[in-house]
Amino acid sequence: MTDSTRSLAGRTLLMSGGSRGIGLAIALRAARDGANVAMLAKTDKPHPKLEGTVHTAAAEIESAGGRALAVVGDVRDENSVAEAVEKTVAEFGGIDIVVNNASAIDLSPTPSLDMKKYDLMQDINCRGSFLLAKTALPHLEKSEAAHVLTLSPPLNLNPKWAGSFLGYTIAKYGMSLVTLGLSEELKGKSIAANSLWPRTTIATAAVANLLGGEEMVARSRTPEIMADAAHEILTRDPGECTGNFFIDDEVLAEAGITDLSPYGGEKEQLELDIFLDSW
Repeated sequence: MTDSTRSLAGRTLLMSGGSRGIGLAIALRAARDGANVAMLAKTDKPHPKLEGTVHTAAAEIESAGGRALAVVGDVRDENSVAEAVEKTVAEFGGIDIVVNNASAIDLSPTPSLDMKKYDLMQDINCRGSFLLAKTALPHLEKSEAAHVLTLSPPLNLNPKWAGSFLGYTIAKYGMSLVTLGLSEELKGKSIAANSLWPRTTIATAAVANLLGGEEMVARSRTPEIMADAAHEILTRDPGECTGNFFIDDEVLAEAGITDLSPYGGEKEQLELDIFLDSW
């Protein structure tokens, strides 16, 4: 859907998660360019409520024209992350892009949020994003087109959001702080660090299973809008594009794409995503 002539051909992405949803859509968009995609994910075998595994995702990437590497592991675990980085470099010769995609969600208010769920969100969302970027950093430094892209929201300090679901807000904003901090820390090294967030809810398993079922899915755009926006960001010059908290439709508008109908839904029916105050 993007008319950009820039390409990810030959570049290597290392992604947390990616067995389905937005992560898989980003991987497939890169694969159509001829990219290499390594995925560190836990879903080794089919899940009763979740479509796809890291292995089926790898097969789709290969079919789309890319090269794939499936690494079964846990982004919370240092050994798993180190193994994913080592295997990616051994298979493809380096790492150009890290995509912090893995995320856990629980929108429970503070009194009813189980601390195991709180810890899970912190460990996957915040710690996992920090750990994956940190571990891949020596290889990103060798790339001429290095990016860290984190799927997290703008740091909106409207008390509404923390007051609605404090645990989840802390975890997601922790991911966004990874972007903010890395973009400053890596100045002068030509390694971009950016975040990307959807304007609307996206038709994923999380939306279907946790946020409102099929009715909410019908009010959501497809994951491909995030994939095309990610592609636009990841093909920019890392020396000139860092420290941004991008919104998907704004990225596409900058690229001249204003007809969003291929991504589904009429604006009047779409659901504005959380952490965004207005259209």
